[in-house]
Amino acid sequence: MNTEVKIAGVTFKNPVMTASGTFGSGMEYSDFVDLNRLGAVVTKGVANVPWEGNPTPRVAEVYGGMLNAIGLQNPGIDVFIERDLAFLKNYDTNVIVNVCGKTVEDYLEVVERLSDTAVSMLEINVSCPNVKEGAIAFGQKADSLYDITSQIKKKAKQPVIMKLSPNVTDITEMAKAAEAAGADALSMINTITGMKIDIHRKKFVLANKTGGMSGPAVKPVAVRMVYQTAQAVKIPIIGMGGIGSAEDAIEFLLAGASAVAVGAMNFVNPYTTVEVVEGIEAYMKQYGIENVTELIGGVE
Repeated sequence: MNTEVKIAGVTFKNPVMTASGTFGSGMEYSDFVDLNRLGAVVTKGVANVPWEGNPTPRVAEVYGGMLNAIGLQNPGIDVFIERDLAFLKNYDTNVIVNVCGKTVEDYLEVVERLSDTAVSMLEINVSCPNVKEGAIAFGQKADSLYDITSQIKKKAKQPVIMKLSPNVTDITEMAKAAEAAGADALSMINTITGMKIDIHRKKFVLANKTGGMSGPAVKPVAVRMVYQTAQAVKIPIIGMGGIGSAEDAIEFLLAGASAVAVGAMNFVNPYTTVEVVEGIEAYMKQYGIENVTELIGGVE
């Protein structure tokens, strides 16, 4: 039984990874999860300089998931390389670094700093507000997405994954723009913009007013978007959005994803990632599936 998948020339021992921002760099989870069991650890977003993030409160529970407006708080690339990458070197798993910035130049600086590290792939978070475009996210306009993807591809030494925002009219238009600009893979979906109001205080629950919704409630939207995108582009897709079990993960694979990432459910059950790996293996055994790649796009 073979659970290996290949994405942009990188071999993953299985198709299960963590979703950026829900797992740190694995340090907090390493007491619960054997990181060697995962296909990859995807780190929290890293910028060229430290970001403080948004004011608190910035996390709220909602029906079927959670809202977050963390604002990509991170210690910056210097601390990240010295602390986080040094820690991850101890494990036999792929490391995918999520990169964020406020301008194209910010992204390029991080990409260049990572060029001589042992990082397997770069995941570009294009849901960051583009300061020069009046804070429209890079991933919400096809021409902005094309521009940033092509500039990053010129500088990147590792394969580039563009992380698509679902907060658009047509996800396939964005996917095609990223593919045309040379993206090696896509990851999707990022969070869906949501809001929660405290009716007793008549105030917004999050200081930022809006936040990104993740968790089980977004899964049907994510599966649909992965399926649509798999029909529209030829590059591999890493599917995410509300995955909490092997069944959820297999749904994404059948819809056309080559791999999956577990996000919000890490907060509910820190063992989720390894349970998903084991569940996929059990499913393959149950149905006599020799190679996990047979599942990819297998829906009829």
